[in-house]
Amino acid sequence: MMKMALRMLLLCGLAFIFASPSQASTGPVAQGSSELVRTALLLSLLAVIPALLICTTSFMRIIIVLAMVRHAFGMPQTPPNPVLTSLALFMTAFIMGPTLGEMNQSFLQPLLDGKVEVTKALEDGTGPIKKFMLERTRESDIETVYAISKTDLPATAEDVELLKLIPAFMLNELRVAFTIGFVILLPFLLIDLVVSSILLSLGMMMVPPATISLPIKVLMFVLIDGWVLVLEGLLGSFG
Repeated sequence: MMKMALRMLLLCGLAFIFASPSQASTGPVAQGSSELVRTALLLSLLAVIPALLICTTSFMRIIIVLAMVRHAFGMPQTPPNPVLTSLALFMTAFIMGPTLGEMNQSFLQPLLDGKVEVTKALEDGTGPIKKFMLERTRESDIETVYAISKTDLPATAEDVELLKLIPAFMLNELRVAFTIGFVILLPFLLIDLVVSSILLSLGMMMVPPATISLPIKVLMFVLIDGWVLVLEGLLGSFG
């Protein structure tokens, strides 16, 4: 994170140096400086994209639920982290497709073409993602964040500050993800209890219950096409 911050500061410093007023008086040089500023800002945005991907999209809910499915089996390393992360990324791209398309039209393309100023492009670009988060955030979560920050609530939902909307959205995503995970864990817990009771009644107390329950849980999950059901449930939870 320190290296990333230093890189962003270096890029911004170079942008301001080349965009100084002494060079802004000439046409071609000023145009080149403007291009450099846009490039530096885009590179800076690329540095914070991973954090924005986690905090402002459906990625958080998906990866938490998939991780809880893995732990329900009792196999904390199977499927591996790269597999779950890749699946979560593709599902996030599928869910966020319309929102990302709006952001591309209102923010990225006009900025790359030089048709709008940077501040105007950023203001227009945050509109779609802000709408996505507002539709999936409870009012109580927004009120909690504003109460923590000791500021007054805005008059309308559109006036909610982005820096306060993001933590409220994350709170809601955590709540929904744990709710889905609880429903997923119950059948696996039932299998563990049944297997433990049977082994105890047979006097096989030295046999670990996970040795018997793991193949049963995997077989049950495969027979009911569990991964498809989990993915369909996740997609349905976004409406």
